[in-house]
Amino acid sequence: MPFWVNLVVALTAFAVSAVTGYFLIPLLKKLHFGQTIYEKGPAWHKDKQGTPMMGGFMFIIGTLTAAELGYTLYRFRQNTVSLPDNTGLYRMLAGIAFALLNGGIGFIDDYIKAVKKRNKGLNAKQKMIMQFILSCAFLYALYLLGDHSTVIRFLFGWELDLHFLYYPIMVLYLIFLTNAVNLTDGIDGLCGSVTVIAGLSFVMLCAAMGEWEYSVFSMALAGGCLGFLVWNLHPAKVFMGDTGSMFLGGAVCAIGFALHEHVLLALIAIVYVLDALSVVVQVLYFKLTHGKRLFRMSPIHHHFELCGWSEYRIVITFSAAALTAGVAANLIYNLCR
Repeated sequence: MPFWVNLVVALTAFAVSAVTGYFLIPLLKKLHFGQTIYEKGPAWHKDKQGTPMMGGFMFIIGTLTAAELGYTLYRFRQNTVSLPDNTGLYRMLAGIAFALLNGGIGFIDDYIKAVKKRNKGLNAKQKMIMQFILSCAFLYALYLLGDHSTVIRFLFGWELDLHFLYYPIMVLYLIFLTNAVNLTDGIDGLCGSVTVIAGLSFVMLCAAMGEWEYSVFSMALAGGCLGFLVWNLHPAKVFMGDTGSMFLGGAVCAIGFALHEHVLLALIAIVYVLDALSVVVQVLYFKLTHGKRLFRMSPIHHHFELCGWSEYRIVITFSAAALTAGVAANLIYNLCR
């Protein structure tokens, strides 16, 4: 895959996502699709009341447009109209479908919040059922496309075959990580910035593995999120909403699972994972100590916010952690595989 193809993909995704904001944000305001701020959040978040949500459509459109262009250029570089094996394309389409359908769940959630004025949207049971069905369908699609392995590859060549336990465990993993990305969307620019870095980390990993289709998708995802940040950095003019964060969660999971690198996926997604685990730890600690809190607020980015960190500082710090994890994941792959 020549460098210029990925460069064109990144620039296209950025431009489409950023330009879409000029049209989408006024439309969202006209439709009164504004964010209702959760009462238990930091007090100064009340100033964000009414900020347009569902801005995730910006990078969804940018990502899909750029991915299509990138794949067309990739096929053109092969000097053939029809490649002998289209498995890579089908695997990429399965991942895109998984991301889009997760975004669809997020859209339903956002719609309930915006139109029905119910801040919590879908309840946990409704979300879990839909995510369970989607996760099973995605794993089945990968199986049909040739991924029959039930082996988890750890570091330094160590592997563990989970056999029949692989699929139920991976369904739970998909649901957890998709929701972890969703939880990270709580501060202006945070989820988008971390996902830009995750996308670029996957680009390097895909290149090392020769997964050119997913390299294009990963670059499109990074470029789309970067274009969205034009509008989403503090003070945000639009929020991605669950429409966007659930799409991003599905996309990140799809890439890691398509590469069959579950451990490296967790490392690249370490910021999302730790943010979600902070919620789990907070709840457990609260119950075990009968009302005490380990963090001032969870997810942990709100803890730092209540400690006096600015939103910019949190975004920069978490992004630096994501970059460190992404570089480490690529080094580990190249040294240990």
